Amino acid sequence: MLRRLYTFCKRYKTASVALFLILGVSLVALLAYPLASDRSPDANMMIVELSARPPGYTKTFLKVPREQTVTQPGWLQRTLTGTPADYRLLPINGWVKIRDGVQVRHYIDEGMEDVQVYSFKTLGLTSREATADKLLVKKKFLLGTDRYGRDIYSRLLIGARVSIGVGLVSVVLSLFIGILLGTLSGWYGGWVDYLVMWLVNILWAIPTLLLVFAITLTIGKGFWEIFIAIGLTSWVSAARLIRGQVLQLKEMDFIVAAKALGLKDMRIIFRHILPNIAGPITVIAASNFATAILVEAGLSFLGIGVQPPTPSWGLMIKEHYNFLIAGNPVLALIPGIAIMLLVLAFNILGNAVRDMLDVRN
Repeated sequence: MLRRLYTFCKRYKTASVALFLILGVSLVALLAYPLASDRSPDANMMIVELSARPPGYTKTFLKVPREQTVTQPGWLQRTLTGTPADYRLLPINGWVKIRDGVQVRHYIDEGMEDVQVYSFKTLGLTSREATADKLLVKKKFLLGTDRYGRDIYSRLLIGARVSIGVGLVSVVLSLFIGILLGTLSGWYGGWVDYLVMWLVNILWAIPTLLLVFAITLTIGKGFWEIFIAIGLTSWVSAARLIRGQVLQLKEMDFIVAAKALGLKDMRIIFRHILPNIAGPITVIAASNFATAILVEAGLSFLGIGVQPPTPSWGLMIKEHYNFLIAGNPVLALIPGIAIMLLVLAFNILGNAVRDMLDVRN
């Protein structure tokens, strides 16, 4: 396995870069919360005073406990869904300890601040415990903040889960349905082929987005619903391609010989047909993965995909596309570049795997 991977990387250098990019994004998606600087669920900690700050922005905050105590989940749930914050962050320009509490200069905007006083009881500390390391936290926003003051870096990491997830679900559904119907259509022909191709042609005539709209309106809008909707519309191209490959292979001598030996249809399909079309299946899988990412981003941009506050790269573009002409294009460009690189990586990898599996090379 390692030798094949080494040979692949040595022969297809561009594809190896694409492969490591995909693996890196997948690993980031899996470990999004441990890697994020904002580990609250959906990285949705809003600091409205810090709206649309540039990359690298740094600020000091006073930790103000919430009125209700938050139950902290176990490590597995923290990794999967984040850690609810038991305090809110108040941006400050400075602070001083007074007799019964602390007085802070609350940062509102550049050149604007007001003075606020918090008692030790409100902060959940005694006078002796009220030290800088327990009262304050300094945060650096690597990619800046969005229009609601949320950390773009954290939301970008967690948004990778949506892109990778929708691609996986779409590929599994589309390949399962496409291989099943395409193989049956190409192998048996007759009324089976007519029925499958009639269904394929009907669905092919409907624009993908409209079909996804219809399925979404039927099963609802949500995280898993949009994944299933995209998967159920992606099998058409797979079925048509696999049907054509099966029609070619079943007339070849080794398939005719297998029939003459009396081998069952299922054995011929699984042992001789499908292994010989692994290349085209890999290409269509990579293509469906990339298409699913683009469709999900488009649906989220239109407001019928993944719903807020769940971070999605398409939703991040929707929330900040107007900043392209407002002097802060980074807010929309960062998720757009992420989508472009991931889609490009899948297309490059799919083409390289096709060339590697092509028996004529």
